[in-house]
Amino acid sequence: MKFIKGFFQNDILPKLKPEFESDSIRLSEGVFEWCSKGGNSGFSIINPAVSAGWYMLEVDLLHDQSCVDAKIDFDFGHGFKDYESIFIPIKAGRISKRLICVPSRVSLMRFRLINSNGNFSIRRFFLIRLLPQFAYDRLAQRLANMHFKFRNKRKASVLREIRDEAREKGCSWRELALEYYANTFIKKRQSRDYLSWIHIVEAKKKDCKFVQLEKSVNKPFISIVVPTYNTDVKLLRSCIDSVLAQNYINWELCIADDFSSNLEVRACLQEYRDKDSRIQVVFREENGHISAASNSALLLAKGEYIAFLDHDDTLASHALQRIALAILENPQAQLLYSDEDKINEQGERFDPHFKPDWNPDLLLSQNYICHLTVLSNSLIKKVGGFRLGLEGSQDHDLLLRCLPYLDATKVVHIPEILYHWRAIDGSTAQESAAKNYAAVAGLRAVGDYIQSEELKAKILPGIAPNSYRVCWDVPEPAPLVSLLIPTRDGFDVLKPCVEAILARTSYPNFELLILDNQSRCEETLRFLDEVKASDSRVSVHRWDHSFNYSAINNFGAGLARGDIIGLINNDIEPINEDWLTEMVGQVQRPQIGCVGAKLYYPNDTIQHGGVILGIGGVAGHSHKYFSRHEYGYFSRLHLIQNLSAVTAACLLIRKEVFEEVAGLDAENLAIAFNDVDLCLRVREAGYRNIWTPYAELYHHESVSRGADDTLAKRRRAQREAEYMRSRWGELLDSDPAYNPNLTLIHEDFSLA
Repeated sequence: MKFIKGFFQNDILPKLKPEFESDSIRLSEGVFEWCSKGGNSGFSIINPAVSAGWYMLEVDLLHDQSCVDAKIDFDFGHGFKDYESIFIPIKAGRISKRLICVPSRVSLMRFRLINSNGNFSIRRFFLIRLLPQFAYDRLAQRLANMHFKFRNKRKASVLREIRDEAREKGCSWRELALEYYANTFIKKRQSRDYLSWIHIVEAKKKDCKFVQLEKSVNKPFISIVVPTYNTDVKLLRSCIDSVLAQNYINWELCIADDFSSNLEVRACLQEYRDKDSRIQVVFREENGHISAASNSALLLAKGEYIAFLDHDDTLASHALQRIALAILENPQAQLLYSDEDKINEQGERFDPHFKPDWNPDLLLSQNYICHLTVLSNSLIKKVGGFRLGLEGSQDHDLLLRCLPYLDATKVVHIPEILYHWRAIDGSTAQESAAKNYAAVAGLRAVGDYIQSEELKAKILPGIAPNSYRVCWDVPEPAPLVSLLIPTRDGFDVLKPCVEAILARTSYPNFELLILDNQSRCEETLRFLDEVKASDSRVSVHRWDHSFNYSAINNFGAGLARGDIIGLINNDIEPINEDWLTEMVGQVQRPQIGCVGAKLYYPNDTIQHGGVILGIGGVAGHSHKYFSRHEYGYFSRLHLIQNLSAVTAACLLIRKEVFEEVAGLDAENLAIAFNDVDLCLRVREAGYRNIWTPYAELYHHESVSRGADDTLAKRRRAQREAEYMRSRWGELLDSDPAYNPNLTLIHEDFSLA
């Protein structure tokens, strides 16, 4: 399998001519060479001379956005046709590749950035001709990795299945294969494609028959609690009408008006109370704010479960139906919550929040549960309802006071949009009115929870708006941490790694075990002798066997004197000095297993924001290639949270937990996915894994080991991926820290 020489040379910029100067402007100085003003910034490709055949497109586009979409357009002599364009998502600072099958000679070509504002430079643009057999191999490999239909299958099986399907359909197998291949590049942006998602995906879910609910004799009785105060009557009617429109009938609506001065509000509530006996209204005789009004509404509630609805928001017509069914299926549930979106004054829906399942550490960082929240009435009574003085974060405070009585078995997340949060001028009504005092109230709510549970931690404001950081105390004396660094030669990355850890780690008690795997480089060996002699925290241990990442680290763990083990790649460099202190604070908590860090590529884009199961077939990294300071999906790049797995490039775990799960799997996972497997076994043993953005390090990924660019390496990688699929099965496609409505192809939380 050989590459045939491509026709484009390194200096491609003179061959790209902007089609519309208003869209793409050449910059005179700085990092970037072009500025896109929006629309479709297009470049004509001069003299393409492309004949029929298979090609690999390689694009290296440096840009200042987290993600950019691009297209290659082809004119085969009858003008540009949109259906003949090739879509390619561009990764910041990385080479993006896509296989292309050109059916006939090309007359003209152009390269376009789609709906992109910002600065960019085109550093590489190659179209490399491939032998067909190599092209088939690459196509099958991507389908096996990225397409749900072909997961856990060998490449030969993938191609055979496509040929069989094409034969049955009477179509070209190559066209069918390319259609499947193209589907693995489609990105459904939530800002751009959410409306079509509503009409296609959500519509199918709405049409599902709920036989179990219809047959049930004991349908759950649900009380909906709504506090009102001088509400816009039009929005109030919309809110109440959304309850009346429910296709589930066993409910009551409990409204408490907080002494509204607007007489239209009182008249509106009286009208609805007279219209439907299920609507109860109490008119308070003094204004006590939202917590007091909510408590007044709770006094009316007779339901087994209480749903909370704000006075200007609306419920999806099937919301209570879904809640009731979930209660029947999970009678032990104490808390149920759904996904949500926003709705503007014109009734248009946008900004969906597809949430993870139960995530207690994320709840300490942010009220990610928000709407729709349903709690058992007994639990609400146990914690005493809403506390006064926490207005702005009263819902978060209520959830935190319920937290000691909750665990994953008592919490149900319904991954559907059941709640529409009213937005005015792009912000929710609540956000517009309560941005400042809500943050203060939220900080107090989390702080009071920490104090009431006598937890050894302090609470600080988070980086993202309305978020919080819990700093866990390190025990006194500080426990010994054993940092394990496997290496083979790699002087250029090992030296800065070791020196940076020794110089930029404020944690007072750690040892650094360098596990030398048959280094031959004299420079590396000299450095190992020098650093061992110059710093008593450093020791060097020889591992004279073939490279096996799992076995090397298991060997190092056996030598470790510390109560805490740190798995550290030899191409890691700390950024903030308290990185290890932050991670030790997390890992010393009895319920926590593995702790991961926030890792960047040297160009300050995200390399690791946690691991998401299922992406690419087994697992992928959250928010990969986002810029360092971006908030990420609903601020998750800046929030401490529970994740199913984190990377072993920088991972802490208590030695007793590591030994409890028998360490890394050296037999089946010598190179890849051993960290994911470790984290899943740790979670299986009953611990929570956690990721913190407050431990920041650079990661020169896989520099020393190299890429999987030989046939033997690719076969080994395939075997390890197949083992993970056979060992963990469907769990890899249903990550509780993610959401089934989000993509398993890309790493950017775009729509599935």
